[in-house]
Amino acid sequence: MEEKRVPKERQVPRATKLLDIDAWIDSSLYELRFKAAEVWENLTIFFRRFRVRGPKRAVVEIFGEGATLLAAGSVVMLGLATPAIEASKEDWRAQDDYAVTFLDRYGHEIGQRGIRQRDSVPVEEMPRHVIKAVLATEDRRFFEHFGIDIVGLARALTENMRANTIVQGGSTITQQLAKNLFLSNERTMERKIKEAFLALWLEANLSKREILQLYLDRAYLGGGTFGIGAAADFYFDKHVRDLTLSEAAMIAGLFKAPSRYAPHINLPAARARANEVLTNLVNSHFMTEGQVLSARLNPASAVERDNRESPDYFLDWAFEELKRIVPPGTTHSLVARTTIDLNLQQAVEESIEHHLRQHGNAYDVEQGAAVMMETNGAIRALVGGRDYGQSQFNRATKAQRQPGSSFKPYVYAAAMEAGFTPESIVPDAPINWGGWAPQNYGRSYAGRVDLATALARSYNTVPVRLAHDHLGIDAIQQLAEEMGVETPLNGHKTMVLGTSDMTVMDQVTGYSVFATGGYAGLRHGISQLRTHSGEIIYDRSHDAPPPHRVLSQQAVSHMNSILVQVPERGTGRRAALAGVRSAGKTGTTQSYRDAWYVGYTGNYVAAVWLGNDDYRPTERMTGGSLPAMVWQRFMTYAHQNVELKPIPGIENPLPEEGTEVAATEIPEGGPPVRHRPPRRLSSATRVVIEGLTDLFGQNTTPQTTAGRTLDLPAL
Repeated sequence: MEEKRVPKERQVPRATKLLDIDAWIDSSLYELRFKAAEVWENLTIFFRRFRVRGPKRAVVEIFGEGATLLAAGSVVMLGLATPAIEASKEDWRAQDDYAVTFLDRYGHEIGQRGIRQRDSVPVEEMPRHVIKAVLATEDRRFFEHFGIDIVGLARALTENMRANTIVQGGSTITQQLAKNLFLSNERTMERKIKEAFLALWLEANLSKREILQLYLDRAYLGGGTFGIGAAADFYFDKHVRDLTLSEAAMIAGLFKAPSRYAPHINLPAARARANEVLTNLVNSHFMTEGQVLSARLNPASAVERDNRESPDYFLDWAFEELKRIVPPGTTHSLVARTTIDLNLQQAVEESIEHHLRQHGNAYDVEQGAAVMMETNGAIRALVGGRDYGQSQFNRATKAQRQPGSSFKPYVYAAAMEAGFTPESIVPDAPINWGGWAPQNYGRSYAGRVDLATALARSYNTVPVRLAHDHLGIDAIQQLAEEMGVETPLNGHKTMVLGTSDMTVMDQVTGYSVFATGGYAGLRHGISQLRTHSGEIIYDRSHDAPPPHRVLSQQAVSHMNSILVQVPERGTGRRAALAGVRSAGKTGTTQSYRDAWYVGYTGNYVAAVWLGNDDYRPTERMTGGSLPAMVWQRFMTYAHQNVELKPIPGIENPLPEEGTEVAATEIPEGGPPVRHRPPRRLSSATRVVIEGLTDLFGQNTTPQTTAGRTLDLPAL
């Protein structure tokens, strides 16, 4: 069958088809553009009917701009609210399951935690004058605002401007509760923004009664008490239902400044503050002058209490430690024997406060924190700030600050583990690491130096060169974590110079490895847990995991041989102890925002941090100045009348009597320091005294121990 063929004149070339498609697309786009222009013109003609002219146009323009700003602001506010929303996702309603009585290392009661919810009294069962006293002083418009009191804030700003100082606060009860539930006391803009959003969130999710109940149950009111029920019992030995108006006024005056107005500490100040509360009751129209007159004429008196404040920062930390170690399934009413030594605690507190009072203004520094640990791992003192009543934020365990050069020992320890020695030579010279070119403090270089000199004099380029050329960031980070640093390190190359945040507890834990001969895992704050019937449910000597080695004995010896030079001829000379060999390292961050001294002897390890909560730079304060002086003062006290232990790897624990230590390098042109060992009891005498202490221990009261006079050296 013959194939039928299409005539050539009827065949359409493929190129012609493509041209047709192209023409169709062009024409369609043209028509679409034309139609769109036509539609836009019709819309323009339509909306011209609504065009406003004259004075009305200004109103419309303002409204339009306001709507635009509102939309943009909503997006910004949503971004700012995100952290607050994340914080609210936690199980914040969960009450503390444990009611714990804490004892010090000698068995004396020092405070309680976790009991405030069990003692909660419903708001409707509290006397009306108790509620009115709190509201009149803290938030008189509590039942009218939506979490943020615009009227109250304006009134506070007016009064503060009139007095030229802060005389009134603008925070509502809801804002204060948001801070207590979710946030810290850091004075930062980020915290205030979160606080505002969380206050709105609380108002949307809780009733006013629930908010007030939580506030009254969780507020710190001095004397180690949380909640108005515990305060009534502690200060007046009464149930909250039985408080008189004068007593209620005294408690209501504690919410903002419990340490300043605690009646067992300063009764005249507490009464003066209570009188202000009574005035607030009258000014807020909650009561008349006649109703408060009797309370004015008959002020309250607190029951006799020990005027020593409990170690609240330590108790907060120990309470969290307890939750971590308590065996599951046990009773929730416990007695915890801790490791704190109240004499050492008082010495550390006194040293920080003494130096900040003496030199705080000159250095423009307001806050300090410190941790002291015995080389067996027992935390003997913990100071998280200058005033727990003013700020419960624990700067020793929660404040993450840059360690500066005090991080360098972790770098050098990694180097010693990698085979370096204190005599190893490394160039102190300019280095560029991916565009980062660190310099020394004096912007000069020493050339070829040994590692001992480089660390003692805190050269910057040497640890950077070690990390870049030999170790790597990962090895340093891993070793620091193994040594006990719990705060996650950023792993950035600048970490070797201390730009990754750490806590004071991190520092004392990490440096303890040098003092223990290379072992980690010793740190603890609780030695024993038992029930009120006496049953022991946890004993550290049996139940804690054993310590583990993280540094070789040789590496420890190398590091200690270097670090003992820091207080003797390096940057930490003001930390040198008379008659006691010590080791340590200073740290100062950029713009002088943070200053550290971390050091140790054969007996104790201690870390000191000084700075400002708002990250404001200090007045050129270095770690070798005020922090070293704080450390030296309380460590001198701690080593009185104790058997001195050697630092691992250091054969001569004591400088010879009368020898001059770094006489040519004493700061500020002072005279040479002559180190003389303090008088010490013999081991036999100490055994006899300890035996007598145990024999008569039942007659020793907490008040007697706390009342001992501290023989601190004068500076």
